[in-house]
Amino acid sequence: MLDWITNKNKSFPEFWKTYLSKFETKPVTKRFVILTTENSGINITKDVIFSIGGIAVINDGIVIHDSFDVVLLQYKYLHDNGLSNEFLIESKQLKLAEPQAIQAFVDYIGDAVLVGYRINFDIDMINFALEKMQCGRLKNEALDIEIMYTKWKEYNEKSNEIGDLKSVIEFRENDKLSNSEDAYSLALFFLKLKNRLNIK
Repeated sequence: MLDWITNKNKSFPEFWKTYLSKFETKPVTKRFVILTTENSGINITKDVIFSIGGIAVINDGIVIHDSFDVVLLQYKYLHDNGLSNEFLIESKQLKLAEPQAIQAFVDYIGDAVLVGYRINFDIDMINFALEKMQCGRLKNEALDIEIMYTKWKEYNEKSNEIGDLKSVIEFRENDKLSNSEDAYSLALFFLKLKNRLNIK
């Protein structure tokens, strides 16, 4: 409510108006987007997003062709902090400046439910980037894999049918997956939790 009052007379970019319009009607089929980001650190206002990945889950399946993968060109941040841009040069992923990358991401997610590991931090980082673009905050519902896993474990202490979240996270960190591969590994884990927790 407060967000609506604050932004009532604000002139938003066209892509943001289009995004907001997608929430005016209820979707026929619920679409989940598994979100992963790579960031320079954990300070929302001082750190930056280096890359964003996403992959869609519809019903009980991962939709491979419905995916998103982009590297954000953060040359100023790298230069100001004396960091190498070698990983940007070597990456075969789509490369865009931050405003264009964030716009492309917003266009991609639409009104999907966002899913991720400790997802509130990722959303806060994206919201801060949107703020710099004179936009509002993401309106998407969000599900946190860690909270889902904890909820499932409370009722299934002796069962290991889903697997261990720690092993999934270690696999993602140790194998240095691209964001789209990272999102895919999380999507597999999410599908198991989704089914066990009866999330529609």
